[in-house]
Amino acid sequence: MDTPKFVIVVGASAGGLSALSEFVGQLPANLDAAVFIVMHLSHTSISDFLTRHLKQHTTLPCALGSEGAPIQKGHIYIASPNLHLLVKKGKIILGHGPEENRWRPSIDVLFRSAAAAYSTRAIGVVLTGLLDDGTTGMLAIKRSGGTCIVQDPNEAEHPDMPLSVLNSMEVNYCISLADMGEILLAITQTDPEEIPAPEDVIIESEIAERVVVDYDNVKKIGEKSIYACPDCGGGLWSINDEGKAKSDRYRCHIGHSYSEKDLVIKQYEIFESTLWTALRIMEERRNLFLKMEKDHARKGLSTLAKSYHEKAEAIQVHVDKMKEVLYASQKSVN
Repeated sequence: MDTPKFVIVVGASAGGLSALSEFVGQLPANLDAAVFIVMHLSHTSISDFLTRHLKQHTTLPCALGSEGAPIQKGHIYIASPNLHLLVKKGKIILGHGPEENRWRPSIDVLFRSAAAAYSTRAIGVVLTGLLDDGTTGMLAIKRSGGTCIVQDPNEAEHPDMPLSVLNSMEVNYCISLADMGEILLAITQTDPEEIPAPEDVIIESEIAERVVVDYDNVKKIGEKSIYACPDCGGGLWSINDEGKAKSDRYRCHIGHSYSEKDLVIKQYEIFESTLWTALRIMEERRNLFLKMEKDHARKGLSTLAKSYHEKAEAIQVHVDKMKEVLYASQKSVN
């Protein structure tokens, strides 16, 4: 079995199908690297479709990554839905841990694991997509001495992900998809000295790999913030990647991780869900009081019936106010 000199980790989201098709079509047969792809997927078998689709555009073997499988030169490995894809030195790991940036599989998880395991021999590629998954993972690759490549945002169907990387760090290449094969071949023909990745990059990758409650290690890489994790309710630690990131990100000891932008989105999702639940409970309580009013009125218990009617009216006031809050919050987001 041929062990690759480099690993190439690729992240894509919206618009990724066509971009990935063109990308794999650029990969030369003599590439001294293994390629790993995370595309944001629904929790369905669309990854099987993605695998079959990409096979039509490349001569390289293309398959879903499987637990413990050896990493082979010239192979393309694709993340399965609802599982993180990680690389160790020489083998593949599938992660069952929490979502990062609201995604599993997460681009950041893959990129960070490549940085931790391969340092200067890790190459990160961010293609078209929305929001910013992949930015902190790319920064981990940069800090570990690897190579950072982004698709030219001017040609990306959705430029958010490439722009997020470009706004956060200096990359090695910002190029068209049509030029990536040639650039990757040139990089993989070099022989960089391997150096250890930064300790915090290794720690975060191990957290994602082992799925453990890890207070002590999280304390090593961040400072306790005033925010709570919107997924599990635990405290969030603020991490700024040794001051090299342009904005903080947040991680809880369970493993949930967010950029600032994603934390705001997740907080709103939880906020809206909580308000709708509260509204449902209040309306059910009002309806129950109205039923009790009618039942007691039929029995001639007018005083009790009146008290239940008043309670229902009082709840209706809160229901109306809650609806106003919900509609106003939706307008502020949309």
